[in-house]
Amino acid sequence: MTGPARIAVVFATHNRARRLEALLASLRRQTLPAGSFEVVVVDDASGDDTPEVLERERLRGELDLTLLRLDPGEGPAAARNAGWRAAKAPLVAFTDDDCRADPRWLEAGLEALESGGGAFVQGRTEPDPDESGLAGPFSRTLSIGRLGPFFQTCNVMYPREVLERVGGFDQQTFTVPGGEDADLAWRAMGSGAGAVFVPEARVFHAVSRLGPVGKLRVAWRWHETMRIFALYPDLRRAELTHGVFWKGSHYLLFRLLLALALRRAPRGLRIWLARPYLLHLLERGRVEGGGPALAPYYLLHDLVEMAAAIRGSARYRTLVL
Repeated sequence: MTGPARIAVVFATHNRARRLEALLASLRRQTLPAGSFEVVVVDDASGDDTPEVLERERLRGELDLTLLRLDPGEGPAAARNAGWRAAKAPLVAFTDDDCRADPRWLEAGLEALESGGGAFVQGRTEPDPDESGLAGPFSRTLSIGRLGPFFQTCNVMYPREVLERVGGFDQQTFTVPGGEDADLAWRAMGSGAGAVFVPEARVFHAVSRLGPVGKLRVAWRWHETMRIFALYPDLRRAELTHGVFWKGSHYLLFRLLLALALRRAPRGLRIWLARPYLLHLLERGRVEGGGPALAPYYLLHDLVEMAAAIRGSARYRTLVL
């Protein structure tokens, strides 16, 4: 007879049935004994085979599984709140439905949580090695090898007491994806909770081929994320390049745009301003793929991403480029 679950795995899922199967399979392979953790899955109004996948998993009986459904969908913050509140365990491990957990994920995270004096845990996230062949200029994945600053819910674990103290995710403010996970972490730290990075608590993030247009859509979506820089000045000071630029590539792009604007400036000055970004484009073509021929696309992508930052800046009254 097993005792109560020591930790709950909580994640929301939406129209990713194949990815969901891989995640559930990785949870069945955890080194932590099956009876010591529970799994709460929130189906956020999926229209694909997700309900069938979840029902098959329930019938397997290998996981202590709780299934919830939000219909209509209310967004990731609301879905994750429903999930952790339905869990019984005193600790909560969040991941996403496009991830697979390393077999020692829960064991390593649980050890850190139970000895961490109320701190929450961020684990290492790496691109899925089984999907390395999908990597390219029009794909997207996630790699996190240090603590913070955004504390993505693909791999973060909280004491339930911390979640209750801060009220969980702010589902009234963050109704669409973008910043709700960072907001939760920074509120938790503001309430006195510490944060630790545990590289052994590892998940593998899917490598998704988005296509040229899809990659631009994702770039435009980040305007909502600018809200967190308005809410948390410490995050702004720690992460923004020169206190203004969301990414280093945006700073280099700004220099190029300034060089183009200063048509009457000395040629040497304009070259000095523009050269770093041009070299950056060549390096991206080499690392991400496509070579010099794809430089115009990378330029367009950065322009769209910077425009999204400017849109968010205007909406949330904080200067981020």
